[in-house]
Amino acid sequence: MPLFILNPELIFPPVALAEPDGLLAVGGDLSTERLLLAYRQGIFPWYEGQHILWWCPDPRFVLFPGELRESKSMKQLLKRDVFEFRVNTDFTGVITNCKSIARRGQESTWITDEVRAAYTRLHHTGYAHSAEAWQDGKLVGGLYGIRLGKVFFGESMFSTVSNASKYAFISYVHQLREEGVGLIDCQVYTEHLESLGARMIPRNDFIALLEQLTPGRK
Repeated sequence: MPLFILNPELIFPPVALAEPDGLLAVGGDLSTERLLLAYRQGIFPWYEGQHILWWCPDPRFVLFPGELRESKSMKQLLKRDVFEFRVNTDFTGVITNCKSIARRGQESTWITDEVRAAYTRLHHTGYAHSAEAWQDGKLVGGLYGIRLGKVFFGESMFSTVSNASKYAFISYVHQLREEGVGLIDCQVYTEHLESLGARMIPRNDFIALLEQLTPGRK
């Protein structure tokens, strides 16, 4: 299939035209308007070098909040309040840590300065959120993502202390479930999130869920 090159017009090609690996388009920008349009259509950006690549994989890796799995050890950590859980108290700290922390098997991060600035703008407009684990007054783990209606689109997480990111994630899933969120988009497979209950679903099913749970998708 052809690879679509985006122009300044705020439009994406149909997701059914994505490459087998999920790559749909290249180019465009990270304006708030374009990012929100992308997420509402099940599309997310990922940098490769200097280019913005737009993706919509099939199948899609998601977590239904009611299917969250917690190990006995994590339940004990949560019960003992080993970390302090907070939401949106240091979004900048979370995305900066996600950008800079070393990851096994990765030489560089997709979170460029442009990405950090774009998602910080989304945070200031109320769309991007951070879930945080604190210990002894220090931010030691967390994640950030986009909230649209009853869907949370997870972007990245980090941890400088063992189990801190998992603690923040599980705590946030509990909160999102209480707030009526029905779907957490994990985008692509990771063994870590699979252990917490995430699973693959067909892209068509994912898009259908977005239509039900995300306002203003059209």
